[in-house]
Amino acid sequence: MKMSLLLLRDEVTKAEAFVFKNWIMTRRNVFTLFEILFWPVVGFLSVGLLAEFAAVKQEMRAFILVGVISMGTIQVCQLDVAYVLLYDVWSKAVKHGFIAPVGMRHLFVGSWIVGMARGGAVFSMLMGASYLIFNFDFMVPGVGPLCLFLFGLFLSAATVGILVCILVLIFGNRAEVAAWSLVSLMLLVCGIYYPVTVLPKAVIVLAELIPLTYFLEYFRHFYGFEPIFSYVLVKGYSLAFSYLLLEVFLMKVALRRAKRRGLLLRLSE
Repeated sequence: MKMSLLLLRDEVTKAEAFVFKNWIMTRRNVFTLFEILFWPVVGFLSVGLLAEFAAVKQEMRAFILVGVISMGTIQVCQLDVAYVLLYDVWSKAVKHGFIAPVGMRHLFVGSWIVGMARGGAVFSMLMGASYLIFNFDFMVPGVGPLCLFLFGLFLSAATVGILVCILVLIFGNRAEVAAWSLVSLMLLVCGIYYPVTVLPKAVIVLAELIPLTYFLEYFRHFYGFEPIFSYVLVKGYSLAFSYLLLEVFLMKVALRRAKRRGLLLRLSE
């Protein structure tokens, strides 16, 4: 029993180290405020005001606002997960991070906690703004469904952030752009601003492989939009957890490959 508690404490301490690391880097970088305040708010207001100008119906406004707020939340959260490696790349200290006696789970859990805190702040801010400015109430589904939806967004963000880290270990600095472009690609296929039924059939198949598609379907059905797919919450969570397990494995493979080919040292020079 005592040994189990010591192992648990060791795991928690190692994860806390990366929580602290990401928090310190965030606090010291004034430009991270733009990720929380500027870009999500600009995206939210520009799309929301466009919906006002177009005089769309209330239910269509709900469809659009759910999508744009979800994207702002995911973008902020996934950046923190990606930053756990990108900060070391930019400071030329990648090899030092992997010398420490920690595992992939500590890196990602610690950074994900900070990402959820920042993403949750963005979600809360935009949720309040949607009510005050556009008279749209995010609390219609209730606290339980809202929490299930938000946690699904955080899981989706984690899968994107870890994928960025994998790409960086495979392709080096050239893959940094993925931290900002992958979410934009998701925007095209997941039904952020429109239902996936308007997409070509081949793209709909791709949308079915992305957890965010199902989480959006789940939350929007509370506002009168019937889900296109069945068992949306089960499929969304199943895909998200499956991808996380696969990505942790691929991250280990990519790390071994980077060590073998000397990329880890080149990223530290």
